[in-house]
Amino acid sequence: MSNQMSNQIVVAGALINEASLLVAQRDRPAELAGLWELPGGKVAAGETDQAALARELHEELGVLVDVGARIGDDVALTPTMVLRAYRVTQTGGTLHPNDHRALRWIGVGELDELAWVPADRAWLPALRRELGG
Repeated sequence: MSNQMSNQIVVAGALINEASLLVAQRDRPAELAGLWELPGGKVAAGETDQAALARELHEELGVLVDVGARIGDDVALTPTMVLRAYRVTQTGGTLHPNDHRALRWIGVGELDELAWVPADRAWLPALRRELGG
């Protein structure tokens, strides 16, 4: 088994509606509580990135999504855990912060002002492009 396969993949979704991006405020763990992120979660064994992201966003946000293109590069969280972002489009459901303190729509001008979880900051240039900024 290659080293790549043993990595735990964590997927995050950039839900973009016109020129706004959905961000989610962490409730836990304590060191990340209050910071903002792209919502998502861990890919389970045998699951594709796309299936995992759709499942996680349904569990966390109550929405159904189509998973689109990758955004930005992989971000190493630990030596064995990699964070990966995708653009997603809502196709159904109703947004609700099931797993987060709050949800918020932001425009391109707010990207740099937000208190992001450190890992997600790596995607700001790519998110700016996605939002047309």
